Amino acid sequence: MIELPVDLPAELVPLSWLIGVWEGSGVIDYQVGEGKVTREFGQRVSFSHDGLPHLNYTSYTWLFPEEEGGEPTPLATETGYWRLARALGEGDQGPALLPASGEPRFATAEQVESLRNADGGFDLDVSIAHPAGILELYLGQVKGPRIDLATDAVIRSAGAQEYSAATRLYGLVEGHLLWAWDIAALGQELRTHASARLAKAD
Repeated sequence: MIELPVDLPAELVPLSWLIGVWEGSGVIDYQVGEGKVTREFGQRVSFSHDGLPHLNYTSYTWLFPEEEGGEPTPLATETGYWRLARALGEGDQGPALLPASGEPRFATAEQVESLRNADGGFDLDVSIAHPAGILELYLGQVKGPRIDLATDAVIRSAGAQEYSAATRLYGLVEGHLLWAWDIAALGQELRTHASARLAKAD
């Protein structure tokens, strides 16, 4: 059973099953040049909110040691924001530090229901930043305990490695958060990259 925080903005109810800290492991399986990278990794993911109509997202991953008794190796971090896709107006904060100048348009469950798409889900905007100079904007939808995302834009700094597109799939299965991530990188078309199974941390 999902327990909703009492101060949860109505717009976050469709994403509420993500809220919390998740930990587990996964597998990288990706072709690089003539070889293939296949490694197991650990992951800790956090979805939280600060009273605004978006989720804060962080992910930290590490490689498990290849030899018994070895130390884990830090792998990657991500940070970002997840929100229902809709036009922003006077009832929303921003741009920059400007406060809202009107009443929120989607403050009740009934108002949020008006955002359902033709498929019965809710459209999403997800922005994710990587410390190695890559920013991703995903568009997709949440429909019950499933989220499908695909990049609408990828921005790279001059020194970032080649990375052009991605898709991500998240699902809640028997109380576990499962995800799969396909990427187009290093001159290759979109293909399987990594997946993991995470459990709610105590």
